Amino acid sequence: MELTLLGTGAPDGLPRHGCPCAACATAVGDEARASTAVLVDSALLLDLTPGPAFAAARAGHSLIGVRQVLLSHPHDGPPVEYPAGLPAPGRVPDGRELSLISGHRVRAVALDAPGTGYEVTGTDGDRLLYLPPNAAPAGLADQEQPFDMVLLDVIGRPDALARLRAAGAVAATTDVLAVHLDHTVPPGPELHRRLAAVGARAVPDGTTLAVGEYHDVPDLPRRTLVLGGARSGKSVEAERRLESFPEVLYVATGGTRDGDREWAERVALHRERRPGSWRTTETCDLAPLLAEEGPPLLIDCLALWLTDAMDSAGAWDDATWAATGEQALRERVAELVAAVRATGRTVVAVSNEVGSGVVPATAAGRRFRDELGRLNAAFAEECEHVLLVVAGQALRLR
Repeated sequence: MELTLLGTGAPDGLPRHGCPCAACATAVGDEARASTAVLVDSALLLDLTPGPAFAAARAGHSLIGVRQVLLSHPHDGPPVEYPAGLPAPGRVPDGRELSLISGHRVRAVALDAPGTGYEVTGTDGDRLLYLPPNAAPAGLADQEQPFDMVLLDVIGRPDALARLRAAGAVAATTDVLAVHLDHTVPPGPELHRRLAAVGARAVPDGTTLAVGEYHDVPDLPRRTLVLGGARSGKSVEAERRLESFPEVLYVATGGTRDGDREWAERVALHRERRPGSWRTTETCDLAPLLAEEGPPLLIDCLALWLTDAMDSAGAWDDATWAATGEQALRERVAELVAAVRATGRTVVAVSNEVGSGVVPATAAGRRFRDELGRLNAAFAEECEHVLLVVAGQALRLR
């Protein structure tokens, strides 16, 4: 089954007409995108982009052989253009199946938002799933086999990808393509970095792909360390990397602080932005969690873990540090690093980047700075992926 993307953008396209934002200003060349429309084997057209005949011609195709045009957007969606010679566009009722004269079978998928999704099976048995913007499947049953290709709004609805993974509809070999791309994420390297982090990719308008053909699926790093300063956006970056997974265990190393209202508000804000399917545990005993099998871990953060470890070792007191504290802390850090090296789980950990020329005024403060720097370096050594977040921008270190 051959698929040509006549457009890959949001309903208003990218850049949006008259929009002065930075994302629209830099959406040029291959990063400029018409509203999403997909031509399947030159016989089936999913959605309509402005000037579909010209879009097809630019991609080296013709719409003459199209036998069926199906719309996925809500009935009050964007205006569509009906070029002469194309069949009248229609919509398949949820759950119904349509057989085309070309041999393709199309089944309408119910969604949790207005619109219609389509499961398309080609004459060779390859299967693709196409979803409209801002939509996820509703009541998706467990799949016997994953789709060969899935096209959806990865940026706008990462939870849709999580649902598909939970149902077995998306596996490691599924080609996940991001479509309906809008100006909510800067195009170019940042867009492709974010997509690769969740196992998805984007292609330019006019790209033709063979469904089920081998391709380089973005590798999902199993261990990631996200570093950054205060309010740099490091926790948001870490959470974003796992929001397309069906289950995540959020490991809060900060615990609770009785009577500290400001801390309680910080914790509440973190919880509110996490997906509802995530579970939370408050602990600094990380080695057993890393040794267990289970869903991905998000550890936030190593600086608070180190604070607890130094408390336990009595490392704040100079005399205790010299006598037993340093050795006790070294053993605790070595245990954690060994657990990270041996873990089979997907792990994303957050930590504070320290130093940058600021020298703490006390010996205990300088000790914490030095030990956190050592911990970050040792932890990073065991990670496939290391990021530094500055002003909300993620810089790849490894």
